[in-house]
Order: sequence, then C-alpha cells, then structure tokens
Amino acid sequence: MLLTRLARPFSRKFTTTAVARSEYQQEGIPGANLPFSIANRYKLAVYMALFFCSGFSMPFIVVRHQILKK
Repeated sequence: MLLTRLARPFSRKFTTTAVARSEYQQEGIPGANLPFSIANRYKLAVYMALFFCSGFSMPFIVVRHQILKK
C-alpha cells in the first residue's frame, strides 16, 4: 500500500496524453479518431475483406508466379 502511494505521482496517464494530441477533441464518440469512416458497415466490411485477403493471398500469388516462371 505504501508503494502504491509513492508510485502514484510518478505514474503516467496515457489517456490524457492521447486526448491532448487529438486534433478534433471528440471524446466519447467511437471511431472519431480513426482515419476512415465506420458509419457504413457494409463498405467497411468490403474494405476490411480486401485489405486482409490481399495480404493473405500474396504469398500464394508469389509462389504461383515462381512455379510458372521459366
């Protein structure tokens, strides 16, 4: 208990620094600090599927290219 009292002034609060660095200062709004919109969930699902599928399929495409190369 004594250790927590001594360490309390030295602890850093990351939430306050993240809020201080925010450009828009919109607290409590989910997705307000994201670089893309999450309002349309179908568009978001398509974008996420394209993003993750492109990264997952790339090794298979590279292997196929190497096998078919003469």
